[in-house]
Amino acid sequence: MRLGVWQLHRADYKEALLRRYAASSSAPLQDFARVAGTPQAGSFPRVRVRGHYLADRRYLLDNPKHDERGGVEVFAPLELPGQRRLLLVDLGFLPGNGTAQKPRLPPLPAGDISLQGSYVPPPPTGIEMGGNALARQTRWPKDSIFLDPAEIAHDLGRPLYPRVLALDADPDSGYVREHTFDFSTMPPARHRAYAFQWFSFAVAAVVILLVVHRKRDPRKP
Repeated sequence: MRLGVWQLHRADYKEALLRRYAASSSAPLQDFARVAGTPQAGSFPRVRVRGHYLADRRYLLDNPKHDERGGVEVFAPLELPGQRRLLLVDLGFLPGNGTAQKPRLPPLPAGDISLQGSYVPPPPTGIEMGGNALARQTRWPKDSIFLDPAEIAHDLGRPLYPRVLALDADPDSGYVREHTFDFSTMPPARHRAYAFQWFSFAVAAVVILLVVHRKRDPRKP
């Protein structure tokens, strides 16, 4: 029973995270320097930052879950004035056309640019067969089925900020920007399913206990 209740608490916690994540798109803007290095856990501050993109250095997260036709989520490193660390920017999603051909990427703005969006955790990673796919690629943009910040930092030869900047929606950008918080394999609904299983086990244990210890009639000689 305690395990079932714990699963329900985890579901409520993650639903609260989803609500805070959804509210971040309209939250007041903050100074990026205040939250850059140590963002508060469970918070998704909306920030404004200024810098310039590294020329033609883009990463493609292949075939995100929210588009059935395929497509890529595009990320680009942003260099901030006077900072060695790079900020990885989530430019948005480019839908596919149902073929294996990658979508055509809009050009990156040149020179200094002011950006605003939500400062959020990077996409979840997993086990990538064959190891670091970025290290085997020599042409840009580079693509992978997972986006590992450690691999990108090694690929660029510079450290990254701990989170990514998910840009605000812009119909003129050419990207679809409908950011969602990805819990990977454990969304709130799965926690509730596990809670139901634990409660079912508890009921079954009680039934078995009653059946095994029920009072039996004495045997006839």
